[in-house]
Amino acid sequence: MSASRRAGIPPFHVMEVMKRAERRDRTHGDVLHLEVGQPSTPAPLAVRSSAVRLLDAHRLGYTHALGVVELRRRISEYYAERHGVTVDSGRIAATVGASGGMVLALLAAFDVGDRVGITEPGYAAYRNIVTALGLELVGIPVGPDTRYVPTPRLLDTAAPLDGLIVASPSNPTGTVLTPSELGAIHGWCVTNDVRLLSDEIYHRMSYGGDETSALELDSDVVVLQSFSKYYSMTGWRVGWLVLPDGLVDAVERLAQNLFICPPALAQIAAVAAFDASAELDANVERYRISRGVVLDALARWDLPHAPPDGAFYVWADVSRLGAGGEVSRRWLDEAGVAVTPGIDFDPVRGGDFVRISYSESPDDVAEAVRRLDRLVM
Repeated sequence: MSASRRAGIPPFHVMEVMKRAERRDRTHGDVLHLEVGQPSTPAPLAVRSSAVRLLDAHRLGYTHALGVVELRRRISEYYAERHGVTVDSGRIAATVGASGGMVLALLAAFDVGDRVGITEPGYAAYRNIVTALGLELVGIPVGPDTRYVPTPRLLDTAAPLDGLIVASPSNPTGTVLTPSELGAIHGWCVTNDVRLLSDEIYHRMSYGGDETSALELDSDVVVLQSFSKYYSMTGWRVGWLVLPDGLVDAVERLAQNLFICPPALAQIAAVAAFDASAELDANVERYRISRGVVLDALARWDLPHAPPDGAFYVWADVSRLGAGGEVSRRWLDEAGVAVTPGIDFDPVRGGDFVRISYSESPDDVAEAVRRLDRLVM
């Protein structure tokens, strides 16, 4: 018997790069990881200390399907503090990372066959989740002429749409939507009766000012967030959704049946993450240093790139060196530096690109650049 049609989604190519990097590490022990989109720092000390106490004293059984009350209330307070908006904790759902949140949001908001737009380049797993759930994926090509941002003109070309996924800061480009850009996208969605899903998991990781949340424009949007990136808690697998009132019950029923609840330990410990800003902002300063090292190198190598306003990625055009997949393999095989081929993020035009992650320590990023200097120059 064969697998289902939905099982035929493309692989997440960065995971394949990681496997090749692991093989090289076993023989050479020298790989520098610029392919992985995760912090190189641990969870905040307060979170780890809370987890230790919880393991000793807490039963850690199932929680409410939408998450523990303490966490949902603290997230509500965060939006008041950070964005000046009132979000009732009843509209907040803790999820199994942002990926679990995306599955719940798409299932609750759309029916099989509905058309959901996502930028190209855009996050590969979101694109593949849309396809696996039986929705029609509509790619929206973006490039340097629009700062890699979907404009109303581009959205008109992609129409009709039932939903639109945007990300700011973006993976893989690092682009941050300005308030006017986000406002234009939101206005287009309202005019055309399109559900807007705003991926904000890289918020608080920007290098030119604060980000705008879609919740500042409208309560009738879906916002995805996560403790994985700024909060440095990737393996804890906890994120959250902010939902319009009309989707809360649907998401709760889906969460009960698909996941029961997010991990109890991660949920309760994550409450402490909101009071660890000094530690977490210091991590962002590490990324800022590494970002400068990578941008200086790309200038030397004469490789164009998207504006890396935030997150910890650079989307670089390597076409003068060869195809992105070939360059990725050569850099790993000859220099022990792992990067992700662009085909992961743009199946049409991504062959000319690689995504470089600078989430590792500044020393490791600088050493990776030194190795590539010898190879590229």
